[in-house]
Amino acid sequence: MKVLVLGSTGYIGTAVTRRLIEDGHTVVPFLKTGTPSEPGLDVRFGDLTDPAGLRDAVTDDIEAVVNLATPTGDEQADADAVEALTAPLRGTGRAFVYTSGIWVLGATGDQAVDEDAPTDAIDIVGYRPRIEQQVLAAARDDVRSAVIRPGIAYGHGGGIPALMLGWAKEHGTGRYVGTPGTRWPMVHVDDLAALYALVLAKADAGTLWHGVGVEAVATPALAAAVDVAAGGIGRAEPWPLEQAAETLGFPFAEALALDQAVSGERAVRLLGWRPTQASPTTDLAAGDRA
Repeated sequence: MKVLVLGSTGYIGTAVTRRLIEDGHTVVPFLKTGTPSEPGLDVRFGDLTDPAGLRDAVTDDIEAVVNLATPTGDEQADADAVEALTAPLRGTGRAFVYTSGIWVLGATGDQAVDEDAPTDAIDIVGYRPRIEQQVLAAARDDVRSAVIRPGIAYGHGGGIPALMLGWAKEHGTGRYVGTPGTRWPMVHVDDLAALYALVLAKADAGTLWHGVGVEAVATPALAAAVDVAAGGIGRAEPWPLEQAAETLGFPFAEALALDQAVSGERAVRLLGWRPTQASPTTDLAAGDRA
């Protein structure tokens, strides 16, 4: 397919773009106006806050749209962007894949929750469940719409774990936000990219998927692994939420302290997704050798 990809230069977007090309798709990046691009490359330019430009980017030759762009933080702007991107797809059966995240679930309790669990979004993603519903509702107008909620992505030295490595180097020991009981649902960025390709190729309209390869990873174990990567002996210490909030801002610190267990089994069972990459702690401890 010829796929318009928003956010193609980001951490997850780069991996997804690479995987789509490997699978034989043609990727058309959507870049912010003024961004340099390769000569001769089919690129669309615009801005997430310009609905007309977004709509114009979805030309008749675009067979699918994958939105990996960072939300604007303005609910109306993000809703307008989804409407603009899906409007040219209505009545065509073409695909639209939207990226949300597992923070919309809030604290989950001990047992891993699946896609049927109710949302209880924390402040940093407060309006995101309503955008999810907007995307899924487009299926009623013959758009093969789908929402993917990635877990905390790791791999290739990027994502939130890269921040943890910076903390370990700065403070001389691994550290994690919150309490020793905090757990993160996680996914290797390459496994996540494989899920995007499967959803694009196989998912039914109006479906929701958790992109989680490991249901719950204790953040102290992650911090210890990062300490090893930074040259330490595997030490980890808590960073109390109130103190972390002074540096990171409360919304982000609250997200990092969120205890969750989330299942990605539905994608395994229905799409044949098979996460194959190294575990988070193994990958993070390897550091630059990964």
